[in-house]
Amino acid sequence: MAAPRRSGSSAKPSAIPTLEWREPRPAPIVLVFGSEEVCAERAIAGVRTQLKDEDPSLEVTDIRADDYAPGTLLAVTSPSLFGEPRLVRVSGVEKCNDAFLTEALAYLEAPQDGATVILRHTAASVRGKKLLDAIRSGLGGGVEVPCPAIKKDGERANFAAGEFRHARRKIDRQALEAVTRAFAGDLAELAAACQQLIQDTTGTIDLATVERYYGGRVEMSGFAVADMAIAGDHGGALVALRQALDSGADPVPLVAAFAMKLRTMARVAGKRGPARQVARDLGMPDWQVERAQRDLVGWTGSTLGLAIQATARADAEVKGASRDPVFAVERMVTVVATRAPFGA
Repeated sequence: MAAPRRSGSSAKPSAIPTLEWREPRPAPIVLVFGSEEVCAERAIAGVRTQLKDEDPSLEVTDIRADDYAPGTLLAVTSPSLFGEPRLVRVSGVEKCNDAFLTEALAYLEAPQDGATVILRHTAASVRGKKLLDAIRSGLGGGVEVPCPAIKKDGERANFAAGEFRHARRKIDRQALEAVTRAFAGDLAELAAACQQLIQDTTGTIDLATVERYYGGRVEMSGFAVADMAIAGDHGGALVALRQALDSGADPVPLVAAFAMKLRTMARVAGKRGPARQVARDLGMPDWQVERAQRDLVGWTGSTLGLAIQATARADAEVKGASRDPVFAVERMVTVVATRAPFGA
């Protein structure tokens, strides 16, 4: 597998181990690099748990690289009177001041025995590039844990699937699709939902289980309306829309649900071949491609374009371009369900 691209990093290949964020391990230097905070927090917590399990007397210190006082790193990594292991968590490396950069580079030359230093760099800037290059060259005996952003639908679905796979729990395809949809707006909430299902249920997790726990989510209501409209059920979609709005659903995520489904349909529409091959080409899970292929039955390029335009218009209107966001959503539902211009 190709090495992940690193924003603001050297093009040279890394000489240190690259670890999956769900399976980190302690090292003298642990570089946690990337913008996805959920994954970074998991990686950092995983290292701490392993060290704490090995020795409950672990000393944990947090310092900021952007507000660093000279001498701090050496002070917190030096052996104590009783020789307890030390864990130092350094945040804000992408904004580090000159004092930290100088002392961190010097520290790599001779890391302290019994100390683990975690460096958190969000990839938000190229600041600290010299330090990153030194770590990746092997200086200091470190490891790297990449945490790239998870934004695309397929990436979110893969994230959720990984949560269950890592916990050695089975979840059926419909249930996985449902929980991913229900928490389409926040990766932290998606992670928490997956963990709750893992901890509070037994056996294979099915769609009924997900709906029992999260059926009331606004995003789920939006996808239910979108499913009916895309299938051509105009009356059913309008009834479902009214029920969602009456239960407190916000028009913004309702429109977002339509946009997500139509965007996926548009990506799949231009591809030919088995779902597995299309999924591999697009970087999406198989089930998502299969669902989009089913949704595309009866659609043409022109009707799909019309629906996407209507959704884009509704998106602008529910975010302030119209005085009546409810009417904007109803008009979008009508265009999508009838596959015709509004009023035609």
